[in-house]
Amino acid sequence: MSATPIAVTIAGSDSGGGAGIQADLKTFSALRVYGASVIAALTAQNTLGVTAIHDVPAGFIAAQIDAVFSDLPVSAVKIGMLSRPETIVAVADGLRRWGQQAVVLDPVMVAASGDRLLAEEAVMTLREELIPQAAVITPNLPEAAVLLDAEPAESEAEMLAQAHALLAFGPRAVLIKGGHARGEESVDLLVDAAGIVRLPAPRVATQNTHGTGCTLSSAIAAGLARGLTLEEAVVAAKDYVSRAIAAADRLTIGKGHGPVHHFHEWW
Repeated sequence: MSATPIAVTIAGSDSGGGAGIQADLKTFSALRVYGASVIAALTAQNTLGVTAIHDVPAGFIAAQIDAVFSDLPVSAVKIGMLSRPETIVAVADGLRRWGQQAVVLDPVMVAASGDRLLAEEAVMTLREELIPQAAVITPNLPEAAVLLDAEPAESEAEMLAQAHALLAFGPRAVLIKGGHARGEESVDLLVDAAGIVRLPAPRVATQNTHGTGCTLSSAIAAGLARGLTLEEAVVAAKDYVSRAIAAADRLTIGKGHGPVHHFHEWW
């Protein structure tokens, strides 16, 4: 009997169910991977916005990490919303303690509603403590700009330059996402020491894009957990998310930015 692929999400909870831990676990399940979780923060959130954030104490985050990794043979880790420096340090220490290598880091900073999810003082800690441990980081254009203290890229050439600048922080690869750019296609660039993979996809006219970044990064982690190479995992994840966005309007969830359809293949 083959081993069950297991992925862990370390992120914040979205009470509205469209992003964060909830989106990650849905994605893992849709892609046939067992999902475990470490909750780093609670948000009071719906499709209209975030009304409150309750941070989980760093010691309890460490306890969750130790409980999960001491028992489950984890194949990949997705990291999402980590709002404070002490949270980031607890997670970074936990990854080192348990020797995790297949780490997908989504540097979540702002929700789709525009609400800030990462304290400004935490950006430096993220750069120094977690980014060097990542197999891949998955910033969108505003997140890449914050990490680099620069203006958001406005062309593929600028995206590529920023991806190379982010590689200097120590991750093994950078997937810089072009969803915030203009044009008929949304182009992501996967960049590592070996080269560049261009990943275009048609833009879909919908406001139901809540949780898109969480879903993409957790889909990459699911691919890694199933034994795919990073490039294979990214290509498969991009395809899954594109189809989930295209099917999003089949759902009627909330009054604002609704979620993508994680289970579009089933219902």
